[in-house]
Amino acid sequence: MLTPLAERMRPKTLDQYIGQQHLVGEGAVLRKAIDSGNIPSFILWGPPGVGKTTLAGIIANQLERPFHALSAINSGVKDIRETIAKAKNQQFFNRANPILFIDEIHRFSKSQQDSLLGAVEKGVITLVGATTENPSFEVISALLSRSQVYVLQPLSKDDMILMVDTALANDEYLKKKKIKVAEYDALLRLSGGDGRKLYNTLELVCNYQHDETEEMTITDELVMKLIQQNIAMYDKGGEQHYDIASALIKSIRGSDPNAAVYYLARMIEGGEDIKFIARRLVISSSEDIGMANPNALLLANTAFQAATAVGLPEARIILSQCAVYLATSPKSNASYMAINMAQQAVRETGNLPVPLAIRNAPTKLMKELNYGKDYQYAHSHQGNFVAMEFMPEEIKGMVFYEPGGNTSENKVRESLRLKWKEKYGY
Repeated sequence: MLTPLAERMRPKTLDQYIGQQHLVGEGAVLRKAIDSGNIPSFILWGPPGVGKTTLAGIIANQLERPFHALSAINSGVKDIRETIAKAKNQQFFNRANPILFIDEIHRFSKSQQDSLLGAVEKGVITLVGATTENPSFEVISALLSRSQVYVLQPLSKDDMILMVDTALANDEYLKKKKIKVAEYDALLRLSGGDGRKLYNTLELVCNYQHDETEEMTITDELVMKLIQQNIAMYDKGGEQHYDIASALIKSIRGSDPNAAVYYLARMIEGGEDIKFIARRLVISSSEDIGMANPNALLLANTAFQAATAVGLPEARIILSQCAVYLATSPKSNASYMAINMAQQAVRETGNLPVPLAIRNAPTKLMKELNYGKDYQYAHSHQGNFVAMEFMPEEIKGMVFYEPGGNTSENKVRESLRLKWKEKYGY
C-alpha cells in the first residue's frame, strides 16, 4: 500500500526542509545550534503542518543522536519513565544525549510534565516538544525555564509553491505522471499554510488522473470541484478540528449567533478541550470586537475562568452565552489593526529615541541629562489632559489607532478630536 504523499515527501536533511528560514536558514539561531552540535532542550510552537515533527527528526538524524518519540495523546507517566530509562542506557553506551520528542506536549498534565524535569535538568535527554498552543499557558514554568521556545510560522505562498513543484518533480509516484500546474491559488487557499493539507489536497487531485499517458493540468476550478466531491478525504489529515474552530470565529466576526452556536456545538460534541474553545473566544473578543464593546473581553475572560472551573457538561452553557454575546456585539478590529501597524513601524524605523520629557529619571545623572525635565503631569491640567508630544520625533503625528464606525468608538473619536485638534486627523 502506497504511503501518503506527505510521508513520502518528508525531508531527511535541513537542505531539503522547506520554510522556517528564520530558524534554520543560514546564520539563523537554531541552525547555528544544530551546526555546533550542541542544541538545548526546546519547544517548537506553531500551527499544524508547518514541519515541527519533521524538524525534530532531521535534528536527531543530523546530530546522530538516539531519537525517541512520544505522543501526549496516548502516553502516560509510565511511558515517560520507561523512555527516560532507555535514554540513560543509551547515554552510557553512546556518550550522546538522546533526543526525546513529545508531540502535542500541551496535552500533558502537570504531573506528566513534572516527570520530565529531572531528566532534562541532568542532561539525560534533550527535550524537543511540539505544540500548537501557547507554551506560556500550557507548559509548566519549571520546564519552560529549562527550554528555549522557537516559533514556527505558517508556510508562505512561495514555500507552498516550492513544495508542490518539488513533489511533482521528485515523488516516486507523481513524477511518472504528466502533470503541470496552471493555477496554484486553490491549492494554497485550501491548505491555509499547512503543508500536510497541501500534500493531501495535491495527492487527491493527482489521483484523479488514472491514465499516466495522458497530460493533466491542475487549475483552480478542477481543484475546487474535486475537493467538494471528496471532502472526507480532504480532512484525512485530521485538521477539521482547526477548520471548525476557524468557522466559529468567522461566524462571531460575521455577527451570526446561530452559526456560532452550531460550530461551538460541533467542537463540544467532537470532544474538544474547553480551554481551547474558551481561549479562542477571548482572542475574538479583543480582535473582532475590541473598543466597540470593551466589556466583551471582560465577559470572555470570565467565561474562560468559569468554564474551566465548572467543566463539562455545564461549561457548554457558559461557552454558549459567551459565543452569543460576542456574535451579537458591535464589531471593531481597530485595536488589532493598531498594534499591527505599530509593530510594522517599529520594524521599519528601529529603536527610535524616546522624547527626553517622558524618559524615566531615577538617578542624578539622568536628571542632569534632562531626562523628564519638561514632563507635564496630565492630572495637574484641566480635563486631566495636556497636549504634549509623546511620540519619537521621527514619527510624530503618525496614526495607528483609527476608531471604528460604531457607537462606542464614535464617542472615542470625538473625545480624541477635542483633545488633539488637527494633530492626528480625528
